[in-house]
Amino acid sequence: MSDVRDAAQQQFGASAEAYRVSPVHALGADLVKIGELARGLRPRRALDLGCGAGHATMAVAPHAAEVLAYDLTPAMLQQVEILARERGAANVLTRQGDAERLPFGDAEFDLVVTRYSAHHWHAPDAAIRECFRVLAPGGVLVLSDIVAPEDPLLDTHLQAAELLRDRSHVRDWRVSEWQQMLARAGFESEVLMRWHLHLEFASWVTRLATPPSRVDAIRVLFDQAPDEVKAFFRVESDYSFAIPGALLRAVKR
Repeated sequence: MSDVRDAAQQQFGASAEAYRVSPVHALGADLVKIGELARGLRPRRALDLGCGAGHATMAVAPHAAEVLAYDLTPAMLQQVEILARERGAANVLTRQGDAERLPFGDAEFDLVVTRYSAHHWHAPDAAIRECFRVLAPGGVLVLSDIVAPEDPLLDTHLQAAELLRDRSHVRDWRVSEWQQMLARAGFESEVLMRWHLHLEFASWVTRLATPPSRVDAIRVLFDQAPDEVKAFFRVESDYSFAIPGALLRAVKR
């Protein structure tokens, strides 16, 4: 699995600043919802798992005594520190590491959030078990991510486009799969939000510096896709499209 981790560090290290300023990541109704959930919980200590440039961290920070931003890529953590200085969020700390092996003790956190990160986990069951372990009883995991459609044809086309664009991509999991993983770990979960995220094609491939040959392959994939696939993903003439997302709330009882 080191190849997947190496690919993630290389790609996201080179594009870290682009993620700090990307509207796709800096904005969104799910980000607002994460802030609302944090405000209701008022966690003593919160963890942003796979924090990227830190947008979910900043949504939680006004409502927590301390937020730990945790990511595999050191360059992303540097972007979190920049964002924290810009926002005056003195309660934000950073730490580097893997999602599947958290360097924290049992029951250290009241809230764990993860946003647009879980599709890179190579062992999601292990990561979810780790979230359960580090949460205090009654603690909450908020998972917000792109999700695969339940229909196999749509699922296959989404994974193909994602992998062509991003060699560190593992899988956009279906909501049903996330709920099964959460249940296996001991969580009680519910889906709080669903949406379609519009992706402007040029910026989507530019953000990760996708090689031109792979960009062309994605265009061919969309050109040759069945009409039902084009309709579901709302493929436009410039290849911009929309993908489904979901936000799940899981409680450690």
